Amino acid sequence: MTDPLITAAPSTAVPSTAAPTTEPGSGAGDLADRVAAAVLAVRGVDALHGGTFGETATYLPGRRVTGIRLGSDATEVHVTLVFGVPVRQTAEQIRLAVAAVSPGPVHVTVEDVVPVDSARDAAP
Repeated sequence: MTDPLITAAPSTAVPSTAAPTTEPGSGAGDLADRVAAAVLAVRGVDALHGGTFGETATYLPGRRVTGIRLGSDATEVHVTLVFGVPVRQTAEQIRLAVAAVSPGPVHVTVEDVVPVDSARDAAP
C-alpha cells in the first residue's frame, strides 16, 4: 500500500506539496467543517458530493468531510444542486462563501442535480 502523501517512487520518496489534512490538531478539521457549513448555507445547494467513487473528501482522524478537499494551494468543493437554480451563479455564491473562510482559489464542481421534491429542504 502506498502513502498518499508520497509522490515519488519509494526509493526516492518526496513528501507531497499538498497540505496534509490528517494531522491531529492541524486545524484542518475545523476548517473543513467551516467550509462545509458555508457551502451548505448557499441557497440551491442540496448536499456535498464525494465524487464518482467517494474520493473527494478531507480525511481526518476517525472521520472525513465528504465533498471538501483542502489543499495547500486551493480548496475543492463538490456539490449536488437543486434543479432549477442557476448553476453558474450558485457556483459563484459557493466560491464567495468559501473564500470568506478559506484562503486561496476555490474550485467548484457540480456533480449532480436533484429534483426540488427530493431536496433536503423540501417539505414532506
